[in-house]
Amino acid sequence: MVVKPKVRGFICTTAHPIGCDAVVKREIDYAKAQTAAGKYNGIKPKKVLVIGSSMGYGLASRIALAYGAGAATLGVMFDRPASGNKTGTSGWYNTQAFEKYAHADGLYAKTVNGDAYSDECKKEVIDLIKSDLGKVDMVVYSLAAPRRTVGDVTYSSVLKTTGAPYTNKTIDLRNNTVSEVTIEPATEEEITATVKVMGGEDWEAWIDALKAADVLEDGAVTVAYSYIGPKITHPMYFEGSIGRAKAHLFETSKRITEKYAKEGIKAYISVNKALVTQSSAAIPIVPLYISILYKVMKEHNLHEGCIEQMYRLFAEKLTENGAAETDGEGRIRLDDWEMKPEIQDEVTKLWNDLNADNFKQYTDIDGYWSDFYELFGFGVEGVDYEADVEV
Repeated sequence: MVVKPKVRGFICTTAHPIGCDAVVKREIDYAKAQTAAGKYNGIKPKKVLVIGSSMGYGLASRIALAYGAGAATLGVMFDRPASGNKTGTSGWYNTQAFEKYAHADGLYAKTVNGDAYSDECKKEVIDLIKSDLGKVDMVVYSLAAPRRTVGDVTYSSVLKTTGAPYTNKTIDLRNNTVSEVTIEPATEEEITATVKVMGGEDWEAWIDALKAADVLEDGAVTVAYSYIGPKITHPMYFEGSIGRAKAHLFETSKRITEKYAKEGIKAYISVNKALVTQSSAAIPIVPLYISILYKVMKEHNLHEGCIEQMYRLFAEKLTENGAAETDGEGRIRLDDWEMKPEIQDEVTKLWNDLNADNFKQYTDIDGYWSDFYELFGFGVEGVDYEADVEV
C-alpha cells in the first residue's frame, strides 16, 4: 500500500516502514562514524536492558550503546504490527530495522513487546536474560506512557500546572498559529496519578525484580531520563504535574543507589535537551519553545538530536567505572548546551518579541515539523513516498 501521514493534533496514526528504517540506519551510521573516529571514551557495558526502546531517547540509547560500547541489547517496547489497512507503529518498524542491522553487524539484539509496567512483562524479560545473557550490567529506563495499570486501578497522567493557572503563548499544531493558552492546575488526585505513571516507582520495581532474580550484575549502572528547561516552561513542566513525577524519579535514583550501595549499583538521572518527541508534542507551550530553541541552537551550531544526545551521554558523561559527570545535586546535565546563558538569552528575547505575524521568522517551525514527521518515518530524504510498500 502507499502510506501517507495522517496527523491528528500531536499524533500521527500511520508510520512508514521504509522511512523508519532509513532514520534508524542514519542514527546507526552516526554512532559508527563517531566510534570509528575514537569519540567513545565512556561507559562500556556488555549487556544492556533498555526499557522503552523503540523510539526517541530509548532507541537512541540502544543504538549508542550497541555501536559505541559494542553492547548486547535487550529492549522492551509496547508497539503493534500492521493489521488490515492499519500500518504498524513507528516503534514496531524502528525495532525491526534496529534488530536487522544489529544482527548483520554481529550484535545481540532481541526485544520483548509488552506492558513494561506489568509483572508478566518483567518475568518474560528476566527469563530471557537468564537464558540468553545471564546477567545485565546496565539498565536504561526510558518509558513514556499516558497511563499505568496497577492491580485493578488504572492511573492516567495529566499535563497541568500545580497551584495556580498559567497563561502564556503557545502554538496550535493543527494550523501553525500562535495564540495564548491557559493551563488549569491539577488536582491532588491527578498529581498522584501522574507520579504513579511517570515517577520512579516502576523503575525501582524493575531494579528490585532484576536483583531478586539475580540477573543484575554488582556494579551495574542504571539511568532514567528527565527534563528541567527554562523559566518559560517551568509552570508547565518543572513545577507542573509532570515535574512532580520527575522529582519523584530523581528521588528514586538516590533511593536505588542507597538501597544497593553494598552491591555497587549506581542510579542516575540524565537531564536531557528539549526535543520533538511524541511526549513533548503533547505539552502546551513546550512545542513553541522548542521551535525557537531549534532556531537559536542551529545558528550557534549546538543543535543535537536524540542520537547525538545519547551518544554524548554514554561516550562522555558516564565513565568506564560507572561514575558520572554531574551537577551539584548529582544529576547528569545533557541539557548543558541548551541552558548556556547566551542561548537562553536569545531564546527569551525571541519569545518576548514573538507574535502571530512574525512567528515564522522567529522560529524554526519547519525544523520542528521535519523532526515530528521523521518520528513516523515521513519526510526522509531518499524515500519514495509514492511507491507501494509492504507494511
